[in-house]
Amino acid sequence: MTTGNESGGAEVVLGPAQYGKAEVRLLHVDRSGPRHDITDLNVSITLAGDFAETYLTGDNARVLTTDAQKNTVYALARKFGVTPVEEFGLRLARHFAAVPSVDRAQVWIEQYGWRRIEAGGAPHPHSFERLAGTRVASAHVRDGGGAEVVAGVEDLVLLKSSGSEFQGFLTDPYTTLEPTQDRILATAVRGHWRYANTGQAWDAAFTGARAALAEAFAVTHSRSLQQTLYAMGEAVLAACPGVCEARFSLPNKHHFLADLAPFGLDNPGEVFYAADRPYGLIEGMVGRAGTSAGDPEHTW
Repeated sequence: MTTGNESGGAEVVLGPAQYGKAEVRLLHVDRSGPRHDITDLNVSITLAGDFAETYLTGDNARVLTTDAQKNTVYALARKFGVTPVEEFGLRLARHFAAVPSVDRAQVWIEQYGWRRIEAGGAPHPHSFERLAGTRVASAHVRDGGGAEVVAGVEDLVLLKSSGSEFQGFLTDPYTTLEPTQDRILATAVRGHWRYANTGQAWDAAFTGARAALAEAFAVTHSRSLQQTLYAMGEAVLAACPGVCEARFSLPNKHHFLADLAPFGLDNPGEVFYAADRPYGLIEGMVGRAGTSAGDPEHTW
């Protein structure tokens, strides 16, 4: 903490602080051949270090402007390309960590998926449609050179129409939920996995982890969303030896059977309505035995 001023007889200090450029939008088009490839990114940068004077006195001598941070994103994209995004994030974070006043730099990247539009029975060379689910990557670098990479997926909506139950739970005077042996299970996955080191085959690791968690969701007969979370984490670790832990935040997207009796109709598990809130929120980490929790200042 850094000393500030006296206020009301008590010393006032500056606590932990950071700044950066948020949500730099970048579309990179690879035109090296007749078949174009696009990479759609949203990049956010956070810097921490010797910046107390700008907060306390307005002295900006040690401040790298957020405009310069934005321009760096575009310049390094042009010089080196942007894929895989984990490598691009590391390159940016190492660049910013080398600034003398910076102690640590974190770069968070969201990658929005696109696929080619089918036209005339074949993928069109330069037309695309947006995919569901967002690939994310975070690179965290200290000025001493230590680095950590986290990758994952957000807003990946998964649903199974059977193979899920919920029963045998604790009840109290306020419990109204009825046990069920067969229900719709749906969630919007926010899943992040941390790598043991930065020497990874990034694209292959991401593809393997994403496929593994989705398959685990599909094939696990779920007795609770908590059980499914563990199965998904276990599957990611099995598919990706370079991953040391996986964390998930899984909202339970409730679907309730519609009451059609007032209309003289039965409803044998065919017509449901989706309730957007409130919802159950299940969170947890699955890691290899002996795995450390990662950098405590690296929030992911």
